[in-house]
Amino acid sequence: MKITVIGTGYVGLVTGACLAELGNNVCCLDIDQHKIDMLNDGEIPFHEPGLSQMVERNRQAKRLYFSSDIKASVEHGDIQFIAVGTPSAENGSADLQYVFAAARNIGQYMTGRKIVIDKSTVPVGTAEKVRKNIQSQLDARDVNIAFSVISNPEFLKEGAAIEDFMHPDRIVIGCDDAENDPYARTVLRKLYASFNRNHEKTIWTDVRSAEFTKYAANAMLATRISFMNELANLADQIGADIEAVRHGIGSDPRIGNSFLYAGCGYGGSCFPKDVRALRHTAQEYGQDLLILRAVEEANHDQKRVLGKKIVSRFGADLNGRHFAMWGLAFKPNTDDMREAPSRVILSELIERGASVAVYDPIAMKEAKRVLDVDFSASPDAYQRIQFSPSAMDALDSADALILLTEWKVFHSPDFEQLKYEMKTPIVFDGRNLYDPKVMATAGFEYYGIGRTASLNA
Repeated sequence: MKITVIGTGYVGLVTGACLAELGNNVCCLDIDQHKIDMLNDGEIPFHEPGLSQMVERNRQAKRLYFSSDIKASVEHGDIQFIAVGTPSAENGSADLQYVFAAARNIGQYMTGRKIVIDKSTVPVGTAEKVRKNIQSQLDARDVNIAFSVISNPEFLKEGAAIEDFMHPDRIVIGCDDAENDPYARTVLRKLYASFNRNHEKTIWTDVRSAEFTKYAANAMLATRISFMNELANLADQIGADIEAVRHGIGSDPRIGNSFLYAGCGYGGSCFPKDVRALRHTAQEYGQDLLILRAVEEANHDQKRVLGKKIVSRFGADLNGRHFAMWGLAFKPNTDDMREAPSRVILSELIERGASVAVYDPIAMKEAKRVLDVDFSASPDAYQRIQFSPSAMDALDSADALILLTEWKVFHSPDFEQLKYEMKTPIVFDGRNLYDPKVMATAGFEYYGIGRTASLNA
């Protein structure tokens, strides 16, 4: 099939590469010429395991190419995926200007029938507006060309996106024209046929339900995280071990084990943005989603929990204190720094006068860019952030280690070397990566999230 993917961000590039891997002829369009030049030179603008190799393999096979030519890209694809960014607007709503611009471009240049697929995460009702934007351009050209607008939300986890795309647990397709326009359903069945060979994974819905499903899924996962974080904070107060609680409730099949890990808050490009957008949609319909309001507030506070533990241990004035920080990305296997807890904790430590040596195995380049912006108004403060070449280098003379991202390389460090490198053997574990008893036996002063009882047992 000939496919155009509009947008070469996280969703667009993964979608384009994976569809090419399945044998389709894919053009990825972006108006950012610099990004297109990078991709055509074999450079990937973000880290995702396996993506670079997949892109290169399909470029060499001439099944995947990158272009900034809007007209040519519209002409190329019988299927047009819209996979552009939908960032948060100031009021919390999703900014759809790039989605609608893509729709208008399709309407301006299409000369034959197109299936237009919203892959971007968009509020309920967006497909109808996409249809109107396309139709307005056709009307302006005084032409009558058939097209379908479909909702096909993505469910990709950063760090495991290729696996999620190539082995999906479900494919949600919203298609209002299924009865009156069987063409779109037929084409999409063919497009996703390889994923349904073992058993049917496609869930056919109306368009609005498909759009809603994406937001509902992310809101549910964010809720589980914030719920466990609140329980962990209570566990610290009442003398319970949140890890024991997690095992206890996770064994209930009605609850399950996923997304029950307590920590220092969620970040990234999806959960924060999508929770805000869903709340905004509800407000437009006169409804206040009370649980999601609490989820947001709990996550905002959770990013400050480790800071409170550090202040409780060292005092509010951190002048002269030096900390090591392991992990900057919001989660492992990505270099994504968007709304990462590390940015909140770093800001607090620096504001209190501390210096911090930071290390992340993948996100150092992106961290330098992001933190340079974060501290643009305080260049002197920025100078107190040291970007270390290795995890052990970051520990040199540190008053404490702060662990924020559960990269595998941090799972089993040489604790004797840690003690040797550090000024004092104190660990603030924002991901409960280490066993408190093991740490105590090894001579460390240990602070986890909701694990006080384990130290006292």
